Amino acid sequence: MTEQAIILVVDDNADNIDVLNGILREKYKVKAALNGELALKIAQAKQKPDLILLDVMMPGMDGHEVCRQLKANPVTSNIPVIFVTAKSEIEDERVGFELGAVDYIAKPVSVPIVLARVKTQLALYDQQRELERKVLKRTEELEQTRAQIIRRLGRAAEFKDNETGMHVIRMSWYSRYLAEAINADENWVDLLFNAAPMHDIGKIGIRDDILKKKDKLNDEEWQEMQRHVIYGAEILGSNDSPLLMLAKEVCLYHHEKFDGSGYPHNLAGEDIPLSARIVAIADVFDALTSERPYKKAWSVEKAMAFLEEQAGKHFDPVLVTHFKSCLDKVENIRNEYSDEKELQTFGNLYSPNS
Repeated sequence: MTEQAIILVVDDNADNIDVLNGILREKYKVKAALNGELALKIAQAKQKPDLILLDVMMPGMDGHEVCRQLKANPVTSNIPVIFVTAKSEIEDERVGFELGAVDYIAKPVSVPIVLARVKTQLALYDQQRELERKVLKRTEELEQTRAQIIRRLGRAAEFKDNETGMHVIRMSWYSRYLAEAINADENWVDLLFNAAPMHDIGKIGIRDDILKKKDKLNDEEWQEMQRHVIYGAEILGSNDSPLLMLAKEVCLYHHEKFDGSGYPHNLAGEDIPLSARIVAIADVFDALTSERPYKKAWSVEKAMAFLEEQAGKHFDPVLVTHFKSCLDKVENIRNEYSDEKELQTFGNLYSPNS
């Protein structure tokens, strides 16, 4: 590795941390956490660790739960985890590997074993990242083509609604910036950027008299309108494409609310997929700051105040804070892809004579 690798050591015993720090500090940058909660915070920091040495038996959140949460979070899912523990039974090792750990070191630790295992796993992780970079580079043209097709499918839904073609472009960029702000995995960020335009594809299945109604929808009409998330999931179907799988997730859950009052499943908090929590903020913010036949555009300040007021109700409060840090980039996208430029961008493509 070109830069000094960062190793996060997690153990509730400070003496055990000192031992591992003494073994590793000459070759690596060592960070430490005395509990699982702190470990999760450090793992999501801007400078994420390249490897985590994780004790199993800790009070409160044990190592197994820490590993489970690390692997469930796109921000930290790729970080290799080695369990360092006195629990050395075969069953303990099986559980650790099933949770996603890459290796197991028994206490009391052996200096040569620690150094060898750390070196091996860092090399494998580095190779994995290099391979991912090469694959991304070699498939760039294919991904760009796929992204264009998806944007146009997303645009198909907008033709039936009061949104503009630029809406799907802007909210996709907002989603990307927010995902980057929380240090999500680079590949996952790209997938989200390309999946976000599909969030309302299900509106294709909504009758025009409901979708374009200017007056308030009655109960029956509102129930039908809510079904656009189900229609969207059905349109995208079941397949093995990570991109389409994420698009389906976004489509199905982006109207869930953090307090559980959303639809279609009344999910709450972090039970709502991270992708959908991100897209919900990006989608609503762009809708608020865009002019429509039925409303004036809100200012960025007013829209941001609404997001903050709804933090913990409609939106994930942590994500709202991160979104606020992206406002300079968001403003640039609003200017670059303003609704006034829509004809310039889409006119020829969607012209009846094209």
